[in-house]
Amino acid sequence: MRVFVLDDDDETRELVGCALTRDGHKVTTAGSFDEAIALLTSGTFDVLVLDVMLDKRSGLELCAQIRAHGIETPALFLSARGAVRARVEGFEAGGDDYLAKPFAIKELVARVRALGRRGPALRPSTLVLGPVELDFARRQAHASSQPIALTAREWDVLELLADARGRVVSFDTLLERAWGDATEKSRASLSVIVSRLRHKLASACDGSVIRTVQGVGYALELQS
Repeated sequence: MRVFVLDDDDETRELVGCALTRDGHKVTTAGSFDEAIALLTSGTFDVLVLDVMLDKRSGLELCAQIRAHGIETPALFLSARGAVRARVEGFEAGGDDYLAKPFAIKELVARVRALGRRGPALRPSTLVLGPVELDFARRQAHASSQPIALTAREWDVLELLADARGRVVSFDTLLERAWGDATEKSRASLSVIVSRLRHKLASACDGSVIRTVQGVGYALELQS
Protein backbone atom coordinates (compact mmCIF):
# COMPACT_ATOMS: atom_id res chain seq x y z
CA MET A 1 0.00 0.00 0.00
CA ARG A 2 0.95 3.64 -0.33
CA VAL A 3 1.17 4.97 3.23
CA PHE A 4 1.65 8.59 4.24
CA VAL A 5 3.26 9.36 7.61
CA LEU A 6 3.21 12.78 9.29
CA ASP A 7 5.23 13.34 12.48
CA ASP A 8 7.40 16.31 13.42
CA ASP A 9 9.64 14.11 15.60
CA ASP A 10 12.45 12.80 13.41
CA GLU A 11 13.02 9.63 15.45
CA THR A 12 9.34 8.63 15.52
CA ARG A 13 8.87 9.42 11.83
CA GLU A 14 11.87 7.27 10.90
CA LEU A 15 10.77 4.43 13.20
CA VAL A 16 7.24 4.31 11.77
CA GLY A 17 8.41 4.74 8.20
CA CYS A 18 10.99 1.95 8.44
CA ALA A 19 8.53 -0.44 10.09
CA LEU A 20 5.93 0.11 7.38
CA THR A 21 8.55 -0.20 4.64
CA ARG A 22 9.69 -3.54 6.10
CA ASP A 23 6.04 -4.64 5.99
CA GLY A 24 6.06 -4.09 2.24
CA HIS A 25 4.46 -0.67 1.91
CA LYS A 26 5.61 2.34 -0.09
CA VAL A 27 6.00 5.10 2.49
CA THR A 28 6.02 8.87 2.05
CA THR A 29 6.83 11.00 5.11
CA ALA A 30 6.43 14.63 6.13
CA GLY A 31 7.67 16.54 9.15
CA SER A 32 5.39 19.58 9.06
CA PHE A 33 1.79 20.62 8.43
CA ASP A 34 2.60 22.61 5.29
CA GLU A 35 4.71 19.81 3.81
CA ALA A 36 1.90 17.35 4.50
CA ILE A 37 -0.74 19.49 2.80
CA ALA A 38 1.42 19.83 -0.32
CA LEU A 39 1.99 16.07 -0.52
CA LEU A 40 -1.58 15.04 0.26
CA THR A 41 -3.12 17.36 -2.31
CA SER A 42 -0.73 16.28 -5.05
CA GLY A 43 -0.56 12.52 -4.43
CA THR A 44 -2.80 9.54 -3.74
CA PHE A 45 -2.41 7.29 -0.69
CA ASP A 46 -4.14 4.23 0.76
CA VAL A 47 -3.64 5.02 4.47
CA LEU A 48 -2.59 8.11 6.44
CA VAL A 49 -0.70 7.97 9.75
CA LEU A 50 -0.96 11.40 11.40
CA ASP A 51 0.63 12.67 14.58
CA VAL A 52 -1.82 14.82 16.52
CA MET A 53 0.54 17.20 18.31
CA LEU A 54 2.67 19.08 15.78
CA ASP A 55 4.96 22.05 16.38
CA LYS A 56 2.49 24.76 15.38
CA ARG A 57 -0.71 23.15 14.08
CA SER A 58 -2.31 19.76 14.69
CA GLY A 59 -2.92 16.55 12.82
CA LEU A 60 -6.59 16.97 13.72
CA GLU A 61 -6.69 20.25 11.84
CA LEU A 62 -4.92 18.66 8.88
CA CYS A 63 -7.40 15.78 8.73
CA ALA A 64 -10.41 18.09 8.94
CA GLN A 65 -8.94 20.24 6.16
CA ILE A 66 -8.33 17.38 3.73
CA ARG A 67 -11.76 15.88 4.49
CA ALA A 68 -13.29 19.24 3.54
CA HIS A 69 -11.50 18.90 0.19
CA GLY A 70 -12.97 15.45 -0.44
CA ILE A 71 -9.94 13.33 0.51
CA GLU A 72 -11.44 10.29 2.26
CA THR A 73 -8.29 8.19 2.72
CA PRO A 74 -8.46 6.23 6.01
CA ALA A 75 -6.48 8.00 8.74
CA LEU A 76 -4.81 6.67 11.89
CA PHE A 77 -3.97 9.24 14.56
CA LEU A 78 -0.95 8.89 16.85
CA SER A 79 -0.96 10.86 20.08
CA ALA A 80 0.38 10.93 23.63
CA ARG A 81 -3.16 11.87 24.66
CA GLY A 82 -5.01 8.59 25.01
CA ALA A 83 -8.08 9.60 27.02
CA VAL A 84 -11.55 8.99 25.64
CA ARG A 85 -12.12 12.69 24.98
CA ALA A 86 -8.95 12.92 22.91
CA ARG A 87 -9.93 9.88 20.85
CA VAL A 88 -13.39 11.31 20.24
CA GLU A 89 -11.80 14.55 19.01
CA GLY A 90 -9.84 12.46 16.53
CA PHE A 91 -12.95 10.75 15.20
CA GLU A 92 -14.79 14.07 14.99
CA ALA A 93 -11.94 15.51 12.92
CA GLY A 94 -12.43 12.73 10.39
CA GLY A 95 -10.05 10.07 11.71
CA ASP A 96 -10.76 6.36 11.42
CA ASP A 97 -8.53 4.96 14.17
CA TYR A 98 -6.49 6.22 17.12
CA LEU A 99 -3.33 4.81 18.73
CA ALA A 100 -1.94 6.26 21.95
CA LYS A 101 1.80 6.77 22.44
CA PRO A 102 3.88 4.89 23.42
CA PHE A 103 2.66 2.16 21.10
CA ALA A 104 3.87 -1.29 20.02
CA ILE A 105 5.14 -1.08 16.45
CA LYS A 106 3.51 -4.43 15.63
CA GLU A 107 0.12 -2.99 16.64
CA LEU A 108 0.65 0.09 14.48
CA VAL A 109 1.50 -2.07 11.46
CA ALA A 110 -1.56 -4.26 12.09
CA ARG A 111 -3.84 -1.22 12.34
CA VAL A 112 -2.47 0.22 9.10
CA ARG A 113 -3.12 -3.09 7.36
CA ALA A 114 -6.69 -3.14 8.71
CA LEU A 115 -7.38 0.40 7.51
CA GLY A 116 -5.98 -0.46 4.10
CA ARG A 117 -8.33 -3.42 3.79
CA ARG A 118 -11.27 -1.24 4.75
CA GLY A 119 -10.59 1.46 2.18
CA PRO A 120 -12.10 4.97 2.30
CA ALA A 121 -15.48 5.54 3.87
CA LEU A 122 -18.15 4.96 1.26
CA ARG A 123 -21.16 6.46 2.96
CA PRO A 124 -23.02 8.42 0.26
CA SER A 125 -24.14 11.98 0.83
CA THR A 126 -27.70 10.66 0.58
CA LEU A 127 -29.16 7.29 1.50
CA VAL A 128 -32.58 5.95 0.46
CA LEU A 129 -34.40 3.48 2.72
CA GLY A 130 -37.67 2.74 0.99
CA PRO A 131 -39.64 6.00 0.94
CA VAL A 132 -37.17 7.65 3.35
CA GLU A 133 -34.34 9.78 1.99
CA LEU A 134 -31.52 10.75 4.35
CA ASP A 135 -29.34 13.70 3.30
CA PHE A 136 -26.26 13.47 5.54
CA ALA A 137 -24.60 16.59 4.14
CA ARG A 138 -27.58 18.78 5.08
CA ARG A 139 -28.82 16.54 7.89
CA GLN A 140 -32.30 16.50 6.42
CA ALA A 141 -34.66 13.53 6.28
CA HIS A 142 -37.81 13.18 4.18
CA ALA A 143 -40.44 10.52 3.62
CA SER A 144 -42.60 11.00 0.52
CA SER A 145 -41.52 14.67 0.47
CA GLN A 146 -42.58 15.14 4.11
CA PRO A 147 -39.80 16.18 6.52
CA ILE A 148 -38.80 13.90 9.40
CA ALA A 149 -37.44 15.77 12.41
CA LEU A 150 -34.25 14.16 13.74
CA THR A 151 -32.10 15.45 16.60
CA ALA A 152 -28.34 16.00 16.33
CA ARG A 153 -27.69 12.88 18.41
CA GLU A 154 -30.01 10.82 16.20
CA TRP A 155 -28.05 11.97 13.15
CA ASP A 156 -24.78 11.04 14.90
CA VAL A 157 -26.00 7.48 15.44
CA LEU A 158 -27.44 7.19 11.91
CA GLU A 159 -24.18 8.36 10.33
CA LEU A 160 -22.15 5.80 12.29
CA LEU A 161 -24.53 3.03 11.25
CA ALA A 162 -24.49 4.20 7.62
CA ASP A 163 -20.66 4.27 7.64
CA ALA A 164 -20.69 0.56 8.53
CA ARG A 165 -22.67 -0.20 5.33
CA GLY A 166 -24.89 -2.81 6.95
CA ARG A 167 -22.28 -4.28 9.29
CA VAL A 168 -22.92 -4.37 13.03
CA VAL A 169 -21.58 -1.40 15.03
CA SER A 170 -20.85 -2.30 18.63
CA PHE A 171 -22.50 -0.51 21.52
CA ASP A 172 -19.12 0.72 22.79
CA THR A 173 -18.16 2.15 19.38
CA LEU A 174 -21.42 4.06 19.13
CA LEU A 175 -21.08 5.35 22.68
CA GLU A 176 -17.45 6.37 22.35
CA ARG A 177 -17.89 8.13 19.02
CA ALA A 178 -21.28 9.77 19.61
CA TRP A 179 -21.24 10.35 23.38
CA GLY A 180 -17.54 10.34 24.20
CA ASP A 181 -17.89 7.80 27.01
CA ALA A 182 -19.33 4.34 27.60
CA THR A 183 -21.13 4.78 30.91
CA GLU A 184 -24.38 3.26 32.11
CA LYS A 185 -26.06 6.63 31.65
CA SER A 186 -24.87 6.95 28.03
CA ARG A 187 -25.90 3.33 27.33
CA ALA A 188 -29.41 4.15 28.48
CA SER A 189 -29.38 7.25 26.27
CA LEU A 190 -28.28 5.18 23.27
CA SER A 191 -31.18 2.79 23.82
CA VAL A 192 -33.61 5.71 23.90
CA ILE A 193 -32.10 7.27 20.75
CA VAL A 194 -32.33 4.01 18.79
CA SER A 195 -35.90 3.49 19.98
CA ARG A 196 -36.84 6.97 18.77
CA LEU A 197 -35.11 6.44 15.44
CA ARG A 198 -36.92 3.17 14.93
CA HIS A 199 -40.25 4.82 15.66
CA LYS A 200 -39.62 7.76 13.33
CA LEU A 201 -38.23 5.73 10.44
CA ALA A 202 -40.40 2.62 10.80
CA SER A 203 -43.61 4.61 10.53
CA ALA A 204 -42.43 5.87 7.16
CA CYS A 205 -40.76 2.65 5.97
CA ASP A 206 -43.48 0.26 7.16
CA GLY A 207 -40.90 -1.71 9.12
CA SER A 208 -37.79 -1.38 11.26
CA VAL A 209 -34.58 -0.22 9.56
CA ILE A 210 -32.30 -0.75 12.56
CA ARG A 211 -31.47 -4.30 13.59
CA THR A 212 -30.34 -5.22 17.10
CA VAL A 213 -27.71 -7.92 17.58
CA GLN A 214 -28.22 -8.91 21.20
CA GLY A 215 -25.21 -8.21 23.37
CA VAL A 216 -23.23 -6.76 20.46
CA GLY A 217 -24.71 -3.66 18.82
CA TYR A 218 -26.86 -2.33 15.99
CA ALA A 219 -26.87 -2.49 12.19
CA LEU A 220 -28.70 -0.52 9.51
CA GLU A 221 -30.95 -2.61 7.29
CA LEU A 222 -29.92 -1.16 3.95
CA GLN A 223 -32.39 -3.32 2.02
CA SER A 224 -35.45 -2.04 3.90
